[in-house]
Amino acid sequence: MDRGHPVYIAVGNIYWGITIYRVIRGVMRVSGIIASAVFWIFTFISISRNTWFDFYRDAFSDLGGSRANDPWIYNYGLIVASIFVILLSLDMIMISRTKIGVVGGSYISIAGIFLALIGIFPAGTRPHTFVSTWFFIQAFIGFLIYGLGEFRKYPGYLATIIIIFITALSGAIIIRWPSAATIEAYEIILLTVASLIYVIKHRFQ
Repeated sequence: MDRGHPVYIAVGNIYWGITIYRVIRGVMRVSGIIASAVFWIFTFISISRNTWFDFYRDAFSDLGGSRANDPWIYNYGLIVASIFVILLSLDMIMISRTKIGVVGGSYISIAGIFLALIGIFPAGTRPHTFVSTWFFIQAFIGFLIYGLGEFRKYPGYLATIIIIFITALSGAIIIRWPSAATIEAYEIILLTVASLIYVIKHRFQ
């Protein structure tokens, strides 16, 4: 068949459409891990521009505050990372077969919005503490609710998410952290683990 034939062109367009769709869904599936990577990359770049930063005394948000050099680096990093958190939430909503799972994905999308707001309202502004605190709360609750929606088919997945949730909650309440940055790093690592487990779960589904 001639490559210029309408049928050949139509089949080719369908093939490329499916390929692009699969690539996009693949990116969405690992977006939680990408968001974490984006955060750490921008944070390390910001730290290199602010040699005064002390991991054991300061908060990461200080890198986006008024006393920081080039605060836009850290704040823009949060906004970019928030895009991938929202993409992850959309993947959760699209793949979920339960209403509870959809609710969990919706909570993650709200967490993504709050992550962007941390960059929009940096350290020193009135809404900063509220939006930064609620980012973590919404994210962990979102993963927990999504896990509840998967209970019947994947009880092991829910059990793992519950362990992560309890670890995050107990760590925030019981452990006396030397700085805000240390507890933030702790919670971010746990969210990254939750995102990785999400990827593994659907990789072998």
